[in-house]
Amino acid sequence: MRITAYVMAGDPAWATESLASYYDLVDRVVVSHDSDGLSWAGHPMPVEETIERLRRADPEGKIELLPGRWSDPRRFALDLDTEQRQAALDHAGKDADWVLQLDSDEIALAPDRLRALVETADATGAEALDYPLRHAYQRTLDGRLLELARRDGGVRASYPGPVAVRAGTALVHCRQTRARTYRVDLAPTNTDPDHPHDAVVDAVVRADEAVLHMSWVRTRDQMVRKSRQSGHHEGRDWDRLLRQWEWRARHPRLTVLSRPLRRGNLDWLRLADWPVGEGSGDWYGA
Repeated sequence: MRITAYVMAGDPAWATESLASYYDLVDRVVVSHDSDGLSWAGHPMPVEETIERLRRADPEGKIELLPGRWSDPRRFALDLDTEQRQAALDHAGKDADWVLQLDSDEIALAPDRLRALVETADATGAEALDYPLRHAYQRTLDGRLLELARRDGGVRASYPGPVAVRAGTALVHCRQTRARTYRVDLAPTNTDPDHPHDAVVDAVVRADEAVLHMSWVRTRDQMVRKSRQSGHHEGRDWDRLLRQWEWRARHPRLTVLSRPLRRGNLDWLRLADWPVGEGSGDWYGA
């Protein structure tokens, strides 16, 4: 089976670690980026820094740059997200069977397990692999991981979209597709509060075999930049969110103890061991 990947360049945090985590699985990596270094909403983005970090994980020259114009403040940002991904997916799908679509802050903790389940999905006739992401929120000052959890503190999966799809798959919203999907979770029953309790689970992996989404694990400067660039979170009170984010890094135990009192599932957090290396230093207080 020939597997390729695409990634969109614009967020340098964890980009080296992300590509390195699945590099041996793929024959080619298409790096899509805006030619003018702008976000979908028209804000400057560190595209060149992201590409530089990706190249650090490319000793065999698998990267293929795919420039384009993906910035238009007049349009809905996530429509542009979908179109950019589709173009990158179509390009990466040439001479490939399956395409990985991991973002540059997502780290495959068990790449061999991921590949095995791509092969399983392929054998079942599925066209997409929904593989669990653990949503990392913060590295605490004592070096542990705060991540999203279930209300009871159990490990939790999230599914922003399939992490792998057959070449030629059509996307409908960001990474999401209506294609037939093979779904993997962290337990025999659904662990994602945003999915129905009876959602089908075709296979199970351990928490240390998930994909780790380093979503808000950033330096403070990177978080401020993320708040200005993000097309996914417009209208949010970023000043309040940043104050809360910093407080939780300093007070992880109180953060976890307050979980049962929180109504919104984005405030349910748990502590776990730090699961990856410390090369980038992309975290609060580094």
